Amino acid sequence: MKVFPENIKFKYSWRKYQQRVLDGLDQHLKNNHLHVIAPPGSGKTVLGIEVAIRINQPTLILAPTIAIRNQWIQKLCDLFLQTGMVPDWVSRDIRHPEFLTIVTYQGLHAACNDLKVEESETDIEEEITENEIGDSSNYNLENIIAGLKEKQIKTIVVDEAHHLKNEWWQTLIKIKNSIKPVIIGLTATPPYDVTPNEWQRYLELNGPIDVEISVPELIIEGDLCPHQDYVYLSHPTENEFQQIAQFREGIELLFEEIKNDETLSRAIESHPAWINPGENLEWIYNNLSSYSACLIFLNTMGRIIPETQIEIIGDATIEIPDFDYSWAEILLAFYLLKEKTHFRAFEEHQKNIENKLRRFGAIDKRQISFSQNKRITSALTSSISKLNSIKQIVDFEHQQLGQTLRLVILTDFIRNEFYADKLENTFELNKIGVITIFEKLRRENSDAIKIGVLTGSVVIIPQTAFNLFHERAEHCGLSNIKHTPVPFDGDYILIEECEQLKNDIVNMITEVFQQGEIQVLIGTKSLLGEGWDAPAINSLILASFVGSFVLSNQMRGRAIRTQNGNLNKTGNIWHLCCIDPTSATGGEDFDMLKRRFKSFVGISVKDDFVIENGIGRLNISGGLQRKENIASKNAETIQYAGNRQALKDYWRKALENGVNLTEEIKIPFGENREYRAAKSLYLNKTIANLLTALGFGFLEYVFEMLQSLSKNARYMKTLDDLYIYLTIFVVIGILIFGRLAFKAFRLYIKYRDISKDIQQIGNALLYTMINAKVIRTNPQELNVEASVDDYGSVYCHLDGGTAFERSAFIGMLQEIIEPIDNPRYVIIRKNLLMYFIKQRDFHSVPEIIGRNKTLALYFEQEWANHVGPCELIFTRTIEGRQLLLKSRIKSLASQLDNNAERISKWK
Repeated sequence: MKVFPENIKFKYSWRKYQQRVLDGLDQHLKNNHLHVIAPPGSGKTVLGIEVAIRINQPTLILAPTIAIRNQWIQKLCDLFLQTGMVPDWVSRDIRHPEFLTIVTYQGLHAACNDLKVEESETDIEEEITENEIGDSSNYNLENIIAGLKEKQIKTIVVDEAHHLKNEWWQTLIKIKNSIKPVIIGLTATPPYDVTPNEWQRYLELNGPIDVEISVPELIIEGDLCPHQDYVYLSHPTENEFQQIAQFREGIELLFEEIKNDETLSRAIESHPAWINPGENLEWIYNNLSSYSACLIFLNTMGRIIPETQIEIIGDATIEIPDFDYSWAEILLAFYLLKEKTHFRAFEEHQKNIENKLRRFGAIDKRQISFSQNKRITSALTSSISKLNSIKQIVDFEHQQLGQTLRLVILTDFIRNEFYADKLENTFELNKIGVITIFEKLRRENSDAIKIGVLTGSVVIIPQTAFNLFHERAEHCGLSNIKHTPVPFDGDYILIEECEQLKNDIVNMITEVFQQGEIQVLIGTKSLLGEGWDAPAINSLILASFVGSFVLSNQMRGRAIRTQNGNLNKTGNIWHLCCIDPTSATGGEDFDMLKRRFKSFVGISVKDDFVIENGIGRLNISGGLQRKENIASKNAETIQYAGNRQALKDYWRKALENGVNLTEEIKIPFGENREYRAAKSLYLNKTIANLLTALGFGFLEYVFEMLQSLSKNARYMKTLDDLYIYLTIFVVIGILIFGRLAFKAFRLYIKYRDISKDIQQIGNALLYTMINAKVIRTNPQELNVEASVDDYGSVYCHLDGGTAFERSAFIGMLQEIIEPIDNPRYVIIRKNLLMYFIKQRDFHSVPEIIGRNKTLALYFEQEWANHVGPCELIFTRTIEGRQLLLKSRIKSLASQLDNNAERISKWK
């Protein structure tokens, strides 16, 4: 067989973006590559099949998992050949290729090394260990290539190629170079956040991006449905809370003990950098963090900082910060792990401290942490409180949707140990998993919701669904499927595993679910999280607590696809989060959720009709440590989630407010800072407006004082009482507002506010990136745009260029704006206020630019041309190290301690 069958044809009409790709196919394929980026649910699989058909030559398709491999085969049969039988010209075995060969990356790599590794049902990014990968010598590669050449394979489709491990990428590149095929690259999540070298490697395989489609665009075209992410919060159980509280109490006691440890103090004072800093400058400037931690610790211990140390810092007026958990972590890492030579006299003391850290759980794999603990993180992410959250969400969605409910719950583990082979299942449900979720819902199923389980090893369906399941089995040519009633509940049937079912069970259960004989389907993320297709899903609960950002986005994709014949479909995506009541930030589970939300785009409930990424769009404020606040926020979330018609309206109005999804940098103001300077700091007249804000604050304070005075006037018998009362208020006012005003004025005098310069800084960066050939687009097509919103946040992005160029620009701009770490070059931004007051601010030169002196000097020149007077400092000299130490402390970014964010917004 040399070509596809003549009668092969896609049974439906093409979506607009698919048709656009196909119309421009000849142009795209001029470089023998087609590279398409589009979200989950956009129809990349059928597009890939159609492109392969139009190229019309023997083809190899590579997929990340067996589930996705089977999806390619299923869609080829159902949507192109319109048959339930897999033709003999399709092969799943790379060792025995046919005209169309569909395998996993892992299977290809294993075959090239003649390994017996089985292809994985799971996500290859997370589940496969190095031992499972095995040898990477590729000693069987030539045989595999010979087999592909014999079949004249000339097209290779790489599905989700961001999955590739280094060894697998090398294997595939060797095959590509040997047979020189056309490469069709399809992905939902391009690796924009990698280094330029890794990005070039990615492009070496896939070619430059030809088409990139965003979620809002696909909703406009009707290919994805309106949807929203919701976070359902919980409080840890009493046992979990006690575990967390004991850790916090123990850590605080340990911290106080270390904070007052005279032996540790003597050890630090015995170090040459403290005894004779002038002779140890090289060490100090190569170990700035450790040196700073020692200095701060000794200052806390009440030691007088000698003049020799002040000279190192270069500023006698510098305010040494308090010794806190983060400085303690740096100090102890230095004392216990990094510096062995000079502390040999304190080995017994070191061992004593290390043992205490281990007992309290503050050290793990040579990492010291006072704020985080592996056991605490695990207790939060896998908290049993989430079982109650799942039950409450299921009940709510069933009340809203009734018989039309199609809800999927994805989690990490099956937990077979909670399945009872007896008449009653009384196991305590103390772990999160497929079976425990099933049991929670089954035991409390007062509304007769139809619940099912689908995993690689356990399949459970309602008794009422068996007839439809049996019909689907017969349709697939299967008979005599072994099944037994669930021992502890005759309303459910356990489908026993067999080789016959292995390739068809997912499709069969999916059809039963689609038709409503299962309303709530519980499965593992590895089987259903990526590549699985069930357009009827209208609610999704992500009960997964291990997984990459990529997989999180893929799992969301299950719920946002449109469904033929259901124009009113909307999707609710539920994320579970257990709040740490002892953490001001909400704890590690919440922090993880915030990181994941950076890759999710949706409607903001904070700003009307805005589409953006980040968890900020859900307006989850502070105070979540209290149970009543969690309950209140959940009630508000439920109210939003119940109004699906409003969700559709919000999307419609939001889509009218933009034309494309733009990635930009956002410099936010700090709402919960020690003083509210940052709120005004980034307005058009940022620092100047700070004084105005303080003035209004003071007037409000005076107004409250007068109100209080009127309420308490009857208690004042004499003028002396009145004077005392007024004096107290005045003193308090001076203590509060005097300090804030002084700090604000000092910032105003010392620094030029960055909102005035952000566009100019962006221009200097843009022209340097062009000079460095990081950006290759015609400069006439590029423009740096900056703006300030109503909340005082400054935004900046690159208009024009490729997706990678825009992302690289944002990344480098973020390096410039954020607090200085340890760059090779620092640039000093200079200004004169009122012609005589010198203003200075310190910025990192981005790493890519700082690698090359010529490029760094070019950046300095562009800075001078666009921003103003400046000075470039090389930090790898003694003088440069001293300036680096001062700049890290003195930079405006450090003063504000408010990092920039990368956001995507529909504009």
